[in-house]
Amino acid sequence: MTDPTINTDQPHSTEQNGAAQSGPALPPDIDALSYEEAREQLVAVVSKLEAGGTSLEDSLALWERGEALARRCEEWLEGARKRLAAARKDS
Repeated sequence: MTDPTINTDQPHSTEQNGAAQSGPALPPDIDALSYEEAREQLVAVVSKLEAGGTSLEDSLALWERGEALARRCEEWLEGARKRLAAARKDS
């Protein structure tokens, strides 16, 4: 049985708003998440994977979603680092 919370139909393009990315563009539903939302969903994905009991297909979809969520969190953190560096530079 396929987990209905896993969307395996996510498009993966290589461009995101013309910005250079390390890897494919994030799916729109993940790209719109705040840091806290992405982290919360990532924790849920990891919990599901650790619990086991999912098919290989569902596990792979969860893994891919987890990778995208982790990238989203890293984007937020990198943005925060840049803002802090700019604020330190200005003071």
